[in-house]
Amino acid sequence: MMERNGGSIIGEELARAGIRSLFTLCGGHISPILTGAKAQGIRVVDMRDEVSAVFAADAVARMTGVPGVAAVTAGPGVTNTVTAVKNAQMAQSPVLIFGGATATVLKGRGSLQDIDQLALMGPITKWATSVNKVSALAPTVARALEIARSGVPGPVFVEVPVDLLYPESLVHDWFMKESGVANAKGLGAKALELYLKGHLLRQFHAPHVQLPLPIPELRLPRLGVGDRVEEVAALLRRAERPAIIVGSQALVNSREPERIADALRSLGAPVWLGGMARGLLGQRSELQFRHKRSAALKEADVVIVAGFPFDFRLGYGRSISKKATLAAANLSRTDLHKNREPELALEMHAGDLLVQLAARLGDPPQRWEGWFETLRAREEARDAEIAAKGEAGEGRINPIHFFHRLEEKMDPSAVMVVDGGDFVATAAYIVRPRAPLSWLDPGVFGTLGVGGGFATGAAVVRPESEIWLIYGDGSSAYSLAEFDTYVRHGLAPIAVIGTDGSWAQIAREQVEILGDDIGTVLRRTDYHRVAEGYGGIGLLLEDPAKVDEILEEAKAHARAGRPVCLNVQIESSDFRKGSISM
Repeated sequence: MMERNGGSIIGEELARAGIRSLFTLCGGHISPILTGAKAQGIRVVDMRDEVSAVFAADAVARMTGVPGVAAVTAGPGVTNTVTAVKNAQMAQSPVLIFGGATATVLKGRGSLQDIDQLALMGPITKWATSVNKVSALAPTVARALEIARSGVPGPVFVEVPVDLLYPESLVHDWFMKESGVANAKGLGAKALELYLKGHLLRQFHAPHVQLPLPIPELRLPRLGVGDRVEEVAALLRRAERPAIIVGSQALVNSREPERIADALRSLGAPVWLGGMARGLLGQRSELQFRHKRSAALKEADVVIVAGFPFDFRLGYGRSISKKATLAAANLSRTDLHKNREPELALEMHAGDLLVQLAARLGDPPQRWEGWFETLRAREEARDAEIAAKGEAGEGRINPIHFFHRLEEKMDPSAVMVVDGGDFVATAAYIVRPRAPLSWLDPGVFGTLGVGGGFATGAAVVRPESEIWLIYGDGSSAYSLAEFDTYVRHGLAPIAVIGTDGSWAQIAREQVEILGDDIGTVLRRTDYHRVAEGYGGIGLLLEDPAKVDEILEEAKAHARAGRPVCLNVQIESSDFRKGSISM
């Protein structure tokens, strides 16, 4: 039986923090972390790409309120994660990434996969640090998890040199062998041997010292937050045409999303949900609106923005009428004041603002009913307009028709993962998330390639739920190999690929503006056969008359524990013409 090692210490600390899963792609630099986590009952899921491992950890963090954890090997293992780490930073998702590293004594000497990983990861994380003593492992992990979820949540990176992870006796033998002193003679060899033994003694037996923590941002105390909440409540009491915008940050670190949903129901004002807040009010709600948000914001007299930055999605703040009184809550002081200055700015958790408002406001005013009627009329008109474009034809599949049928067939427990452009955005107009924390999109970074990792994390968190992964045919190629992961780990998401042989969202505007489709043309590839090659179930949908039949077949295979790739041959569409954001 192998003696206790640094990997064991990390596993114990993760288990103590309530971590239940760890995502990885194996490497000799990190093997003890994997075995140490497994020994503590933590589920270790090995992926086919390091970027997918971090995306999976991100999904776990979003859905559970507990930081997600990934471990990747040194050098290219770390560099492969950069896009996912940056995506987590911009989505404000608490993720802990362990990066393997060369032995402490060999840093900077040209050993295998030795690069300056902190210089790379520092700018895209809340904290990036390297451990150099075994005694620092446990407190570093504990502090990293705390930093990841505190304040404005985000990713953290902990570099762990390989010699801190393996047993001391084994590392001693490695050092002596690799240095050549084991069989060497002379004063030079003796001096090197003494140096290495002293180095090992410090690594394995030196007491823990203060961690190199990030310098805290100096802030004045937040005084009078309760008074500011009361001011927002007073605004709502006087409002004639209120609007509430809820973004992802309202649910960050949330283990009880229903308390926020109940607060919105109690407030009784019209609500628009974005990002991870989609599904917060269930599949249908009299309070929630999905269309014509910009028109409503131009007419509203009081607007509350909860956990949503004033970025391009809100027209950099210009979508909101200048005549409206604007209140906003955000954990980030920067986001709270960027592009548009609210009349009432509250630096606090947006979900807490909504809960506190509900406790103060009382019953919603009857005078809002006329405002609701205006909004409902617009909602119904837009739904009817979309439905009119969704007639099933006799050629390829109309994507609008397909999503209307999926909306009818999708299980009440379903989780939706979306990864793509045109096809995915069409789904967002039609398919309604079923419950809180049941919608996973990349967030403001607009990252393609999240699908395979997000679907893995979602399936691990909710093994009894249907997991629907909506892919564009362009984005699917980033992570279709994760079907191998699904099969090996008994996960059964249903991946729906909208295949039109094009990067359609780009091509539509590029051809019109520049007169050339260069770089946007794909093949109508047999993606379903690719999934079959990895051990999944592949289904091809070409006949509009068979949409319901194929959807039921896909659901049946998933219930039986088999992952499914449904390759939907869609017709080209101008439904989202002019939709590119810059």
